[in-house]
Amino acid sequence: MSDTALPEAYNIGFCPFINTTIWLDSKPLIPRTETEYWVNEVIQEIRKTKFNSLKILDLCAGSGCIGIAVAKELPSAQVDFVELDPAHHETIRKNLRENNIEADRTQIFGGNLFENVSKQYDIIVSNPPYIDMSLKRVAESVLENEPHLALDGGVEGLEIIDAILAEFPKHLKPNGILYLEHEPEQVEHLSKNILYVNSYPDQYGVLRYSKFQKD
Repeated sequence: MSDTALPEAYNIGFCPFINTTIWLDSKPLIPRTETEYWVNEVIQEIRKTKFNSLKILDLCAGSGCIGIAVAKELPSAQVDFVELDPAHHETIRKNLRENNIEADRTQIFGGNLFENVSKQYDIIVSNPPYIDMSLKRVAESVLENEPHLALDGGVEGLEIIDAILAEFPKHLKPNGILYLEHEPEQVEHLSKNILYVNSYPDQYGVLRYSKFQKD
């Protein structure tokens, strides 16, 4: 990570995300407005359901922004986090504390994706690494300063996405839902999954996240 020209959010130390303040002490991926948009859409969708006392997993959590926003807006939910880089675990804990999320409502897992997860959830939300680095779309300042681990999705940006799609049904309850962020070009590939429901645009009209539902 570069020590020069740090992004403003790192210099400030935190950023807003829906109705939370997300601290960035360990320099995780900076939450994007596109992510904020779709997570808010998902929260509104959940509120319309008959779910009660939900169990929710934030997979590839980074700062924990998605799960923390969900926990804040859905106070009866149990929200767990999976983050591969242990350096970010304390940042997640700080964000939970600073946003007044009760510790007994959450659990943080390390390891690769579902490696250390034995529970089943009603909902999984994930912003995984999905960038195809060969397309050279990512700004130099992002590459220099933000964690490569949170960006690089491997070949066509699909390696981690495919690993999630192979495993997530085991970790969802019947009728459980996965919401997954991705590039618009990846929709055709995602739509081949038998549990695929639909893809939805962000605030810029770009297909940014997809919904998968277990039978």
